[in-house]
Amino acid sequence: MNDTEANPGNLIVITRNQHSISRKSISDAALKVLYRLSKSGHRACLVGGGVRDLLLKVQPKDFDVATDATPEEVRALFKNSRIIGRRFRLVHIRFGRDIIEVATFRAHSEDSPKTELDTHGRILRDNTFGEIEEDAIRRDFTVNALYYDIHDFSVLDYTGGLADIEKRQLRLIGDAATRYQEDPVRMLRALRFAAKLDFVIEDSAASAIYEFGHLLAAIPPARMFDEVIKLFHSGRAVRVLELIREYNLLKYLVPALDEWMQQDPSETMLDFIDQALVNTDNRVNTGQPVSPAFIFAVLLWPVVLEQATRVQSNRQKMIPALVQVGESVMKRQVRHISIPRRFSQMAREIWTSQPRFHRTQGKQPLRMMSYPVFRAAYDFMCIQAMVGLFPHKLSRWWTEFQNNNPVSPDQERKKPQRSRRRPRRNAS
Repeated sequence: MNDTEANPGNLIVITRNQHSISRKSISDAALKVLYRLSKSGHRACLVGGGVRDLLLKVQPKDFDVATDATPEEVRALFKNSRIIGRRFRLVHIRFGRDIIEVATFRAHSEDSPKTELDTHGRILRDNTFGEIEEDAIRRDFTVNALYYDIHDFSVLDYTGGLADIEKRQLRLIGDAATRYQEDPVRMLRALRFAAKLDFVIEDSAASAIYEFGHLLAAIPPARMFDEVIKLFHSGRAVRVLELIREYNLLKYLVPALDEWMQQDPSETMLDFIDQALVNTDNRVNTGQPVSPAFIFAVLLWPVVLEQATRVQSNRQKMIPALVQVGESVMKRQVRHISIPRRFSQMAREIWTSQPRFHRTQGKQPLRMMSYPVFRAAYDFMCIQAMVGLFPHKLSRWWTEFQNNNPVSPDQERKKPQRSRRRPRRNAS
């Protein structure tokens, strides 16, 4: 690790009257955790993105706490808590819907029996506890290594994070090659923070992504799902995709889309992806719900539609073609990102619903509206219409039909089931 860039001796303390953080901006749940730890004789600090965002005058979505209390000591103080994780042992403290994550100060030591690395230097387990100075330099980026100490309400900066916030720069703590090998997901975090905060990735951290991007192929697919959803639900999904392509990482996330983009992709379909991500960003930034299924349905649609059209041209109807191709494409995708079945199934239903929007006669529209996936499929169809992939006339028809139709999907009467005949008994 480069000590000239992250030396604990370079501690900068910003006193209460020198910074803009107010306890009014910190959640009640986080304050309860901080105060109880402090009153019990432990050091307790708000840390990471919460401190960074408050200094940027952005209201954080989550608050994390760091302390010198061990997970067992934290657990003993809070009945509403549980210890989680093997790779990093943490405590989750639940207050209704809010969860405050509490981590013990850590010191990275390759020789410790509580630290486990694989043959490539990737951290498999890191539960060596230490001091706050050691905890600061084992964090990923300088802007995420800032601490708000509840004892005196000061901000503590051990790595130059405050200066990087001023520069709007994302800088790794230590040697970029080492840090990416320890945890390749840091490359995805770099892209997410750069997009979300509108920061520039510092040169050495940026250039190392090209060299070590291939390490993402070894990350467990379940962890990749969590990280990719954070990327595309960051509220800056358009910029995220630009950065993923800029740093040649798409082949490790959505290889089918990467291959499609290498083959003279349709501008109309590229417009569709861009517009869908714009809509997703708008929903995230206005507090509306978004589903991971929709993101994967969008990112894989160019491949699914192209292949299904090819199959359909061989005298197979479009819906069966979409079923066949959709299953094949999704099966390949989940080997890279472990998409839970409820989301992969919903994505496939969004695809197979698209031809059904051409059916506007009789009871077909009401039946279509009763599908659980209808709203997502309708939004998907409207985005296609916006860029010319679907007839505008049909898109307007469905919009008007919903506005004028007094019957909601849950009010539609179900067809009575036919009673089954009992099998005849054989004559004895």
